[in-house]
Amino acid sequence: MEQVARRRLELFTGRSHPELAEEIAERLGVQLGEANLHEYADGEMHCRFGDSIRGADVFILQTHGEPVHKSLMEQLIMIDAAKRASAKQITAVCPYYGYSRQDRKSSGREPITAKLVADLLSAAGANRVVSVDLHSGQIQGFFNFPVDHLTAAPVLVDYLRREDPTEMCIVSPDAGRIKVAERFSQLLGMELAFVRKLRPKGSPNQVQALEVIGTQAVEGRRCVVIDDIIDTAGTVCAAAERLIATGASEVWAAATHGVLSGPAVDRLKNAPISRVILTNTLPIPPEKRIDNLEVLSVAPVIADAIDAVFEDSSVSKIFGGENLSS
Repeated sequence: MEQVARRRLELFTGRSHPELAEEIAERLGVQLGEANLHEYADGEMHCRFGDSIRGADVFILQTHGEPVHKSLMEQLIMIDAAKRASAKQITAVCPYYGYSRQDRKSSGREPITAKLVADLLSAAGANRVVSVDLHSGQIQGFFNFPVDHLTAAPVLVDYLRREDPTEMCIVSPDAGRIKVAERFSQLLGMELAFVRKLRPKGSPNQVQALEVIGTQAVEGRRCVVIDDIIDTAGTVCAAAERLIATGASEVWAAATHGVLSGPAVDRLKNAPISRVILTNTLPIPPEKRIDNLEVLSVAPVIADAIDAVFEDSSVSKIFGGENLSS
């Protein structure tokens, strides 16, 4: 008798962002699996899946939130457990890919830690990675298996469309994000400008915004500064101050990943930024939720990508081919 194998999708999550995982599971119409994560007295982590996953397509979701090393290690342990439990396919879903900014050597005697993370995921047993808005597209080349590079642009664009984009201007906070800002300006039919910045050598969290390129587009308009990450908020706050000095009527800040570490919250409160728009790739605790913060969900984007991977259909079709690397 010939039997047709029935494929199974199993979704598990680490402990860094369970709320996002629950949203994704609801969108997919599946139950989150039991990973039974716990820690021993000395801090070592342990995982044991509650049910058999032999032959299943397993998706292990973990955003690399604070503390990054702990979130990453937890995901690696879960991947290893899935491999040893005979999962057929293991996909690491990393909404925020930790260490993504360390994607090259900018000076001597430095690591390329984004490549190290790729090696660790591969060594643990992952066969595929899904992530959202990698800091640079070259990170995909660090892997020897498929990487689905999603983008939160549809979520942010839909939000901005509802806010009367006719009087807006899209602004790149530095030269490195011009391509992404240009894509937003084309999708929304807005003017484009960018800020030329200087980061003093040896001061990783200090930024000087020198000048605005495209002042005519900025004057009298609401400027939306588009970035992938707001970490200490130095870049976006310096850009906002320069834009207001140049004649912008208002400044909004929009980004995919709200790391919001160190002085970020105080800087955003004191900066001339009237609205901060982030997605929920990372959890934002109550103490970091400032009054002018808007948090948008990327759960539909990630869920649709997981479904496409499971069904062996096109992921880029979800974005109309607009999820190309920055």
